[in-house]
Amino acid sequence: MPTPAVSDPAIGPVVLDATRRAERARHAGPVAGQLSAAGATMAALCWVDNAGIARAKTIPLGRLERAAAWGVGMSPVFDVFLVNDGITTSEHIGGPGGDLRLVPDLERATVLAGQPGWAWAPVDRYTQEGRVYAGCQRSFARRMTGQAREQGLELRMAVEVEWAAGTEDAGRFRPACTGPAYGMTRVVELSDYGREVAGALERQGLTVDQFHPEYAAGQLEVSVGAAGPVAAADNSLLVRETIRAVSARHGFRASFAPAVEAGTVGNGGHVHLSVWRDGRNLLAGGTGPYGLTAEGEAFAAGILAELPALCAVGAPSVASYLRLVPSHWAGVFQCWGRENREAAIRLVTGSAGEQETSANIEIKCFDLAANPYLVAGSLIAAGLAGIRDGGRLPAETGGDPAGLAEAELAGSGARRLPQSLPEATACLERSTVLRAAMGDPLFGAFLAVRRGEAELFAGASADEVAAQTRWRW
Repeated sequence: MPTPAVSDPAIGPVVLDATRRAERARHAGPVAGQLSAAGATMAALCWVDNAGIARAKTIPLGRLERAAAWGVGMSPVFDVFLVNDGITTSEHIGGPGGDLRLVPDLERATVLAGQPGWAWAPVDRYTQEGRVYAGCQRSFARRMTGQAREQGLELRMAVEVEWAAGTEDAGRFRPACTGPAYGMTRVVELSDYGREVAGALERQGLTVDQFHPEYAAGQLEVSVGAAGPVAAADNSLLVRETIRAVSARHGFRASFAPAVEAGTVGNGGHVHLSVWRDGRNLLAGGTGPYGLTAEGEAFAAGILAELPALCAVGAPSVASYLRLVPSHWAGVFQCWGRENREAAIRLVTGSAGEQETSANIEIKCFDLAANPYLVAGSLIAAGLAGIRDGGRLPAETGGDPAGLAEAELAGSGARRLPQSLPEATACLERSTVLRAAMGDPLFGAFLAVRRGEAELFAGASADEVAAQTRWRW
């Protein structure tokens, strides 16, 4: 149930002064009325921390007006929580002191089709003085969207959501279906479940492009329509929580973990992205490779150049590196190719006649342990750096880079992306582009969580990592 915007989504909310608080309270009344009329009595206010975990505080719907004006209190320490709920610290964020305000985005307030009686809204986090919190990941994505807009650019994104439906028995994952990969048998086995997942998403205002069985045991995928970067990150969160709720009603659990079981194909969170100027898709209709315009190519080149550092953002868990295996369509080489599912960046041109609307790039090395707002903001930062520097793509990589001889691989320019979380974290720490974009408080806290999780699982076997993270995302 989308509601009218109360702030420019590309620029973000202004400082919450007395006038703004009163305006938000007035707007919240009709929103609460609409939610109540649709059956909601409670609202979950959600954000995603640096471990990729969706955290929440909930309120009775009658408190929405106050929450919209004054927010709901929450400690900043959650920005240094680890995936197991352990706590680390960083230079700017950490410790028991301080408080923040969780301010719901009324534009995204939604009645949850999979949770009768509940509504949901993502939050922006503010200081007690009413200013945007420097560690707020959603505000970071919005700020980077604003920087792109200042340059006349519009970004459209979507996140593919893969998950494994099943239960656990004696520490082992038990899939909810037994049919073959991509098989109609799985659709039949989970017919009611799949229909209810898709139906719930559509009742929440999302466009379901595809729902289909995937490769691994019990694995499924849903794709929803593209949106602006902040909205796409919101959608990714809403899709997962909806799947989780529908799964519970069917007696299943949903695992979005990168590695549900060690040694098998994991869950990805591939990001599709296109960049537009004045209504024109810059990834089509140009004179560059496969119709890329100069700006579109430069944007893609910026992302490709930053991919080793971006892995720490988009593949941020120790478990992520159990998924990033060559020849598994996970995109583990720093290269690009048209429709190449082994390249980290796949150029999707679309079919003849639809390129101008469909052309996009897919970043394949990311997964759903990532904070989607950090992913969105970081990709924009890298792409804008590519435009600023006049970036150009290297030669295209065709086929599976893992099949190339060592000399051929070196000559192609395709390099293996980081193979562990510590390696990716070191690349991120050296990235001046992402450090400058995030700012020191957010960047430092995020690095601290990466180091903390690497230490947490130091010496753990692959099976232990998978088992301990299976149901965390």
